Amino acid sequence: MWQRNQTSLADFILEGLFDDSLTHRFLFSLTIVVFLTAVSGNVLTILLICADAQLHTPMYLLLSQLSLMDLMHVSTTIPKMATNYLSGKKTISFVGCATQHFFYLALGGAECILLALMSYDRYVAICHPLRYTVLMNRRVEVMMAVMSWLGASINSLIHTTILMHFPFCGSRKIHHFYCEFPAVVKLVCGDITVYETTVYISSILLLLFPIFLVSTSYAFILHSVIQMRSSGSKRNAFATCSSHFIVVSFWFGACIFSYMRPRSQHTPLQDKVGSVFYSIITPTLNPLIYTLRNKDVAKALRRVLRRDILTQRQ
Repeated sequence: MWQRNQTSLADFILEGLFDDSLTHRFLFSLTIVVFLTAVSGNVLTILLICADAQLHTPMYLLLSQLSLMDLMHVSTTIPKMATNYLSGKKTISFVGCATQHFFYLALGGAECILLALMSYDRYVAICHPLRYTVLMNRRVEVMMAVMSWLGASINSLIHTTILMHFPFCGSRKIHHFYCEFPAVVKLVCGDITVYETTVYISSILLLLFPIFLVSTSYAFILHSVIQMRSSGSKRNAFATCSSHFIVVSFWFGACIFSYMRPRSQHTPLQDKVGSVFYSIITPTLNPLIYTLRNKDVAKALRRVLRRDILTQRQ
């Protein structure tokens, strides 16, 4: 029994994304640039929302939580991948793999919940503008953030604990660049049918249910926009929702591709492509989408820069 436990706690081998070819070295360098862009973009978004008092509204405070999740998400996977590639090592400890699995799953689930709650915020702002400050008060806003973090963390803790208690066999080589669930579960020995059923149930709760809430919110928003008589009001409504809708489409599309397909249809290449999209590309695009398409954020950036310049002159 002791020997079995020792085997289960042995290191895993991460296949990684790149080899030593010239093309892959270029792609690795490009990935690092994208990673640094994601980190700087999300850090800037968080700092800007904290620094400018006019952005202390439910919409932007929820956006700061989204940026924090993106920042942590991209930091959970890329640094380890880069370290292994540069050092020539491909190993990750059992505890390191479990920790990485917990954080990526918790952050991904939290983002699913938060995006659904942000769509409700947009629904209230457009369909019930006069009651917005009442329906989206400080208490509700905090509850939304706590619900996102806590619910996803509990779900991730349960799945990580169960998955890491299974016996692993074979070469312990994970055909991925981090400890993602579909890649790790392939190394499990024995029958895991019951566990896979629980995974599908949680996938429905964390993917399909938020998608249903987002779809319902936008259906009501579209109905309200159609009834608006002013073309200016329609443009403002679409401008308010377009950034969130683009982010939602990217995120849930990639998640469905990665997690809602049967296990038999998963291939290592498809898993890597899906993971690269939602763990690297999406966290990079989110702050760009919200800042480039948002006049309030652009004005806030100018105010903060102007204030810093005046402070330096004094």
